[in-house]
This record gives sequence, C-alpha cells and structure tokens, in this order.
Amino acid sequence: MPEIIDKNRWLIGAFVLVGAALALLPLVASSYTISFLLLMFANVALATAWSFFSGATRYISLATASFFGIGIYTLAITHVYIPVGLALVAAAVISFLVAIVIGLSTLRLRGVYFVVFTFGLTELVHQVINWWEIKINKTATRYIFSDVSNVTIYLTLLAVAFITIVGSWYVSQSRLGYALRAIGEDETVARHTGINTTWVKVLCFALSASAMALVGATLALRYPYIDASIAFNNSWSFQVLIAALLGGVSRYWGPMVGAIPLVLLSEFLAGTFPHHFSIALGLCFVVIVYFIPGGLAPLIESYWYRLRDTLRTKKAATA
Repeated sequence: MPEIIDKNRWLIGAFVLVGAALALLPLVASSYTISFLLLMFANVALATAWSFFSGATRYISLATASFFGIGIYTLAITHVYIPVGLALVAAAVISFLVAIVIGLSTLRLRGVYFVVFTFGLTELVHQVINWWEIKINKTATRYIFSDVSNVTIYLTLLAVAFITIVGSWYVSQSRLGYALRAIGEDETVARHTGINTTWVKVLCFALSASAMALVGATLALRYPYIDASIAFNNSWSFQVLIAALLGGVSRYWGPMVGAIPLVLLSEFLAGTFPHHFSIALGLCFVVIVYFIPGGLAPLIESYWYRLRDTLRTKKAATA
C-alpha cells in the first residue's frame, strides 16, 4: 500500500483537496445546490460500485435496484429501534450477506443468462416485499421518522462516493483487481492460473451490493415514506448502467465522469420534459454504443496525453 500511495501522491492530494472543498460547500451553497449535489454523489457512488464488479468481470448486472431497495427497507424498518447511523450500517451489512447468498447461487451463470436473472431479481424482491407489506403488515407504505438534515445527508453521500472511488482505485492496483480483470478476460484461464474465481467474484459482488444499499438507505432519509415501488424502481439499474458505460468502465474514474452529465441531463429534463427521461436514457445508450463504445474516460485520457506531449515538445523547442 505505501508504494501505491507514493506513486500517486499528487493524485491523492488533488482528490483530498476536492473532497475538502465539497465538504465545506454547504457553508455557502443554497439548499437547492445541496439537494442537487447529493443526488449527484449518489449516482457517482452507484455507478462506481457497479463498475467495480461488472466493469472488471464483464458480468453485466441489472440488480442495482434490488440492493438499493434492500438498503431503503432496512433503514425504514430498523431506524425506529436503533440510531440512524447504526441503521445505515445494518443496511450495508444485510445487503452484503444477501449478495453473498445470491452470488454463490448465480455467479456460475454468464452472458445473457446472468443479465436476465439480475433483472428478474429486482422484480422478484419487489413483489415479495409488496406481498408481505399488504398481506402481513396490512399497509403498503412505511413512514420514516427522522429529522436528519439535507446537509448531513449531503456529507454522508459525499463520504460514500469518496470511499467508493478510493476503494475502487485501490483495488484496481492490488492483486484482487488483477484477479477481477483476469476473470473478465478469460475466466477459465484465470482459474487455471490459481485464482479462486468463486471467492473473488462473490466477495466483490457483495462489496458492490453493500455500497449500493448504503446509498439507498441514505437517500431514504429524504423521504417521508417509502413503498416497494419507490424502493425497487428498475430505472436505477438502467441509469447506473448507462452512467458507467458513458464514462467508461476501463478506468476507475470513468463512472464518475459518466454520472455527472447524466444527472445534469435528468435535472434539465425533470424541469423541461418531465415525461421524456426514459427516451433520453435510450438515446444516451444508442450514442454510447455507436459513437463512444469505450466511454468518455479513454477519450479524455488520450486528449490529456496528446496535450502533455505537445507542451513538452514546445518547451523543449523553446529551450
């Protein structure tokens, strides 16, 4: 770890400075800006968590809404009995355990079969929770009694996004990251080289799921009440997928790059064309597939290297 930190000292310093500036922003920003940015942090954290597992292994998961909803319901149920902070931890832990069970039983699937299963998982959990709430609890909604401020939610989601990005970056430089990429390239070869592919896949799938649940639980603090349709909304799965692909899953910072313009687009459409967001998502997907299949991150990186080389050449010529 010290070697990785020493090699990327300037990058870590810049990231810490940006994080500190964003943490101090509520002192001067309006309530609208805080609400907008916390939603952006949520999308950045979700897209990064999705890419952490699916981007590296190429197991395309549409289960984001499942774990997001599990986090919301865990918070809604437990915050009445324990402090909100512990309820957030409980959401991450429960989602981690659920993801381990799901991963052990389904990560043997590949390709379209895994995609279809993860998409159906959200609907399955949605219907089970809906049935339980109506038949057993005799109500379709759960009220959230919390006086947590928008600033606290903002800082919590900033911390979650920060930890998710840093964790994704650190793992990408470690043996676990190399194992994930080896699985994505050729799982059979990875297994023959001595990688415990089952353990690696299940662990990373569960870590990704716990981050998604933590985001869902934190966002739930903004709602006066929740129900199964709010918690298990499949649009989260598709929005996170498109954000990650738009930014580029080949770089740990790519999903962050993709999530920011997507949130800006959704904010614009929410006020201008509130019923056309799904069409915009479809258009984004078409643009990504046909024009930027690798995402924005490799293009930005390529432009940066060309600019750096040009500046170095000019400097050498001047000298």
